[in-house]
Amino acid sequence: MTRRIFNEEALLQMTHDRIRSLDTTHRGSVATDDPCYVVGVDIGGTNLRLALADGNGAIEARWACSTAGLRDAEVVVQLIKQGVEHLLAQHPAANQSLRAIAAGAPGITDVEAGIVIATSYLMGWRDVPLRAMLEEAFDIPAVVDNDVNLAALGESWAGAAKDAGDFVFLAIGTGIGAGIMLNGQLFRGASWAAGEIGYMLISGVPDVSAKRGEPGALESMSGGEGIRAQWQNHFRPESNAPADDLTATQIFDRALDGDPPAQALLQQTAVALSRAIYNIALVLNCPLFVLGGSVGMHPALIDATRAALATLNMRTPPRLLHSVLGVDAQLIGAIRLALLTAAVSGRPPIL
Repeated sequence: MTRRIFNEEALLQMTHDRIRSLDTTHRGSVATDDPCYVVGVDIGGTNLRLALADGNGAIEARWACSTAGLRDAEVVVQLIKQGVEHLLAQHPAANQSLRAIAAGAPGITDVEAGIVIATSYLMGWRDVPLRAMLEEAFDIPAVVDNDVNLAALGESWAGAAKDAGDFVFLAIGTGIGAGIMLNGQLFRGASWAAGEIGYMLISGVPDVSAKRGEPGALESMSGGEGIRAQWQNHFRPESNAPADDLTATQIFDRALDGDPPAQALLQQTAVALSRAIYNIALVLNCPLFVLGGSVGMHPALIDATRAALATLNMRTPPRLLHSVLGVDAQLIGAIRLALLTAAVSGRPPIL
């Protein structure tokens, strides 16, 4: 079997090439004759990424830094401010034309109030008034949302789900979450927690409710850290060699190379994921699922999940595609939301 190594640097380059090739005339420019620039922000547990975009959504400049070990929201906002200043220094014309900023956070977010209610164990935020903090820092309209919701918005606008009214974006990285698009609108739920599928109970996972701040049942099996733990505890060959301390994508690379324990873990992960997709599809009747995130885009996982899904004999099985925007899905979604914020007076419509 020919080994296909999942190279994240190559994925990043392909993503950037794809974004540059997008027809920006169809991105939905801001309805104004004035020059317009916006900033999109992707707040992650280990990295903070910013992009400055023009009124057509074309990215003009980028900035990134590490957030590893950071928990203080004030420090993160100061880093965002530092990044925006760097972007504006590269594009002085944007200084007087910066119209809005949108940020995605890895957790449950009240979009109406602009409050990050709770983030995952990566940052541990609770009830952070992020929108107010950003508006105070920049004196422009701001909007915040869950990062997976923004990834779904990005794919809907300029990615694999372009023009799809109903689909589910599955982000599988360190953990697992879903962004749900119904009738062309993001569905966030009554308490803003729609898509928290990491807590889904499926066959083969412990029937125990997760404690607050801990990964849920599905996440413990199919999220990146869960896959790594499964490898360490159940699948790794008897060895204490450092080389056996692998990430999820490295384990899937081994599976492609014919390694039996890695193939067994890949199959377990794909079966669990296919059951989750099956259950979501039964409830929502969505015809399309898009897999994103560093783990979700691995070709071995996509192929194995498609095969596992085919065995379930669904009456109308959904299509399963990989993300087109890749690691930039959240940023593109944030830019889209910022453009909508800039285009209207007051608060933007909640998509």
